Amino acid sequence: MAQISLTFPDGNIRNFEAGVTPAEVAASIAVSLAKKAISATLDGAHFDMQWPIMADAAISLNTMTDDAPALELIRHDMAHVMARAVQEIWPDVKVTIGPVIKDGWYYDFDRTEPFTPEDLGAIEAKMKQIINLRDPVRTETWDRARAIAHYEQKGEPYKVELIHSIPGDEALRMYWHGHWQDLCRGPHLQHTGQLPADGFKLMSVAGAYWRGDSSRPMLQRIYGVAFKNRDDLKAHLTMLEEAAKRDHRKLGREMNLFHMQEEAPGQIFWHPNGWTIYTTLQDYMRRKQRADGYVEVNTPQVVNRKLWEASGHWENYQENMFIVEVDEEHAREKTVNALKPMNCPCHVQIFNVGLKSYRDLPLRMAEFGSCNRYEPSGALHGIMRVRGFTQDDAHIFCMEDQIEAEGVKFIQFLSGIYADLGFDKWRIKLSTRPEKRIGTEASWDYAEAALAAAVTAAGHEYEIFAGEGAFYGPKLEFVLTDAIGRDWQCGTLQVDPNLPERLDASYIGQDGAKHRPIMLHRAVLGSFERFIGILIESHAGKLPFWLAPRQVVVAAIVSDADEYAMEVAAALNAAGIRAEVDLRNEKINYKIREHSVGKVPTILAVGMREVEERTVSVRRLGEANTHSETFEAIVPMLVDEATPPDMK
Repeated sequence: MAQISLTFPDGNIRNFEAGVTPAEVAASIAVSLAKKAISATLDGAHFDMQWPIMADAAISLNTMTDDAPALELIRHDMAHVMARAVQEIWPDVKVTIGPVIKDGWYYDFDRTEPFTPEDLGAIEAKMKQIINLRDPVRTETWDRARAIAHYEQKGEPYKVELIHSIPGDEALRMYWHGHWQDLCRGPHLQHTGQLPADGFKLMSVAGAYWRGDSSRPMLQRIYGVAFKNRDDLKAHLTMLEEAAKRDHRKLGREMNLFHMQEEAPGQIFWHPNGWTIYTTLQDYMRRKQRADGYVEVNTPQVVNRKLWEASGHWENYQENMFIVEVDEEHAREKTVNALKPMNCPCHVQIFNVGLKSYRDLPLRMAEFGSCNRYEPSGALHGIMRVRGFTQDDAHIFCMEDQIEAEGVKFIQFLSGIYADLGFDKWRIKLSTRPEKRIGTEASWDYAEAALAAAVTAAGHEYEIFAGEGAFYGPKLEFVLTDAIGRDWQCGTLQVDPNLPERLDASYIGQDGAKHRPIMLHRAVLGSFERFIGILIESHAGKLPFWLAPRQVVVAAIVSDADEYAMEVAAALNAAGIRAEVDLRNEKINYKIREHSVGKVPTILAVGMREVEERTVSVRRLGEANTHSETFEAIVPMLVDEATPPDMK
């Protein structure tokens, strides 16, 4: 038998016979390791403990202390155990697919009767029984004919269809969790007892068409979440409860910010309160960009298909574009246009007007660009995922040797904005060259190195996401963490030599010849709509005072104080504070509760004592106690709080 060499993380190299499994490798090291091991990592790929190793490789053995492989296996095996539990309780149910998703898994079932919450409880109980059985997990490879015959005999038509849809003719891998069998690529754990019986929960049931096709059968999809232990599960469920309280759609109603309706799917009807947040944030970004050397432009909403063909979007992005056909007067055929899904090609058109010199570079061109993209109705989500949105978009036209300096400048720009908006925790991902790409290896080397150097020079670290760059160039992605620990990818910086080439952009270099500029696509917020949703949820509606749409309510305790309440509100409004008066014939506690639900940061209560003393009783949102301030003191105090951070 041929020999192979396996290299371990400590650099130790050991020889084994070809075909040795990771389970056998673990057993050769220690009995305890053989019991604890859950999988292997072989040359960077996740590898089942039962799969044979046929060639030299770098190997590491994973246990439950290795988070990424452990969670992947836990969630994958839970999907199989859940499907087994369902079929043990209801043998007539047909199974389809059950992939791992973020924080858990789902599995789609064909069952006549709908699953109920009580059914989910029964399935959970059965899953715990299966876990406690510590049934072995085993695997075999079968040829397709055998696999098809097996599933036809079992009456599992969905599995038969899946096999027919798998390209190629390689053998298929089968897995058994105890007696229950499924078609699966793996890897999996060694036995069901390695699953945490107290670390999972079934969450919900939803409808899902088979293979996403509305003409196919409607299946029932059961979602579950799983973690390594009970404490991690509890923390996740607590986070979900907190997220539900912070849902921007719920807070949007309570704060009267916006609404959406079926006549305009994926479009937002901004109410005065919501539009105040929007315009205040936009004004802030405009000032920040102007101070950082950007020029602001505005480009058309509807653009002829010729430009989209030249840019490559017509060929590669048309399915996401809204097409507009115009029957021009006396035209023999309709003119075909599209609502712009992004601003980049239009910015190149502005750059191309007039000669540009190397002295003009870098040219930082910004636009609050209104874009429209088709999103499937099922993907729409409040103001977080919409069809009509506005980007804080900008493009930096520069020379290749300016990429690093512009990268440093942008990271510093972005970090200041995130800090102003309450996001002190964020990280950077560097996405490098994908398998399918354009350009020379030397140009990719330079661009990737320039972005990496920019991150380091700006005083930050980065994670490499190999192969995740765009086909035309690498990119930085900025992922911020909100108040309850959720990650949101918002900012980007992308290096693009492709679009200037396609749209014939050029500048005159020092040598007097024409050169292509590099185009840096950049955004800080991403889209105003989504970012406002993130702000609402992260702050639980309690926005920073300068951003709050209703900053102050002056509430009269008795009608005799109405005139003084109006005087206080008028003085605040004259000083630039967004202040309202509440003169309704309601008790003051009722008014305070109502305005607290609406997330008004400051309520000033005035009664006869305040009238006589020329004071106000100040109640801050979230605080139980009140304190008194003089009329003369409260105005400058609130003016200072209302001043945007870039203007202090």
